[in-house]
Amino acid sequence: MIGKLTGTLSDKNPPQVMVDCGGVGYEVQVPMGTFYNLPALGEKVSLLTHFVVREDAQILYGFGSPQERAAFRELIKISGVGPRTALSVLSGMSVADLAQTITLQEPGRLTKVPGIGAKTAQRLLLELKGKLGADIGAPLGAASGAQSDILQALLALGYNDKEAALALKALPPDVGVSDGIKLALKALAR
Repeated sequence: MIGKLTGTLSDKNPPQVMVDCGGVGYEVQVPMGTFYNLPALGEKVSLLTHFVVREDAQILYGFGSPQERAAFRELIKISGVGPRTALSVLSGMSVADLAQTITLQEPGRLTKVPGIGAKTAQRLLLELKGKLGADIGAPLGAASGAQSDILQALLALGYNDKEAALALKALPPDVGVSDGIKLALKALAR
């Protein structure tokens, strides 16, 4: 399996790029987030990759960060979501946005991605819940699992995303879950 490519960027044609590695040109499909961060043609580039072998094709997918590749791999594990759909999701939203969407269970944000309907969005939310965590993309800029738990508690109590996010921002960064919930509820009661 090819895990990483380092070479010269020789062609850019969204969503595909070509990386010249010692005289061999590798065609790599990349999400638009990675594509926009690529250097100019002729410059050195390094991409983490995921190699897909199908009956009719062998396709190499490239990513600019380990988080992006990890999210791609989680997406393609879901029944009915192939590499092309996963690439479309990662082109339509950043990994942090995807993690936040999963945490907040917002299917509307996923249905804005081309090729994702309401049923697929619901399946993604269900299958990815708890899998896209702080190591892939922290929801609402949360610094810890405690803040994520506090956010979930506030949402479960019926507060909307904006109210919960504002209450979370007012908390000290090292607050525990129970104290954080109490402080957030006091702030929201004002």
